Amino acid sequence: MSHHHCHGHHDHDHSSSDEIGFQYNLYEKIDKENLQCLNETIEGSGKTVFKPWEKRHDTTQFVESDADEELLFNIPFTGNVKLKGIKISAEDSDSHPAKLRLFKNKPNMTFDDVTLEPDQVFELQKDSQGVLEYSPKIVTFSSVSHLTMHFPSNFGAENTKIYYIGLKGEWTPGHRHGVTICTYEVRPNIDDHKLKKFDSVSRQIE
Repeated sequence: MSHHHCHGHHDHDHSSSDEIGFQYNLYEKIDKENLQCLNETIEGSGKTVFKPWEKRHDTTQFVESDADEELLFNIPFTGNVKLKGIKISAEDSDSHPAKLRLFKNKPNMTFDDVTLEPDQVFELQKDSQGVLEYSPKIVTFSSVSHLTMHFPSNFGAENTKIYYIGLKGEWTPGHRHGVTICTYEVRPNIDDHKLKKFDSVSRQIE
């Protein structure tokens, strides 16, 4: 009887975990072709840590830093992202990253650029299960087309190792701003004094 109860409890946990996993689907919206990971030991391994939720415990694919403990990810999205959560899974050892610095919309950053002030910094705790969630500031990360993740240090090992990076948020297709601006220009609003001026200027151009 008690065994059955355990099983039921397990099912419940499983479904809530799947629900979380459904939210952690921004890996699908990463432009993987142009994703860069600097200081990775094996070329292309940085891309493998952005994987489906159900593969977060897969330790066959991981990224390990090369020359020192730093890792730098340049992550372009295929649209605009409102970033709401980050999960990081690594082994429970000193190779687990200890800090994460986030930069928004600064493509192609290198280690020369990381002296810049980050948009947000997280002190990380060791997490081998991807349990902990780090919450980016919504105001800051509400329209992200490119995310840079800089892991400057770990807990004392020579190299940093990461198995899984999960990103949660809302995605919208890019290039919508241009359309919006066009719509406003086309729609004349005679009441607005500024637009009147604008309107007369455009007539002169015509």
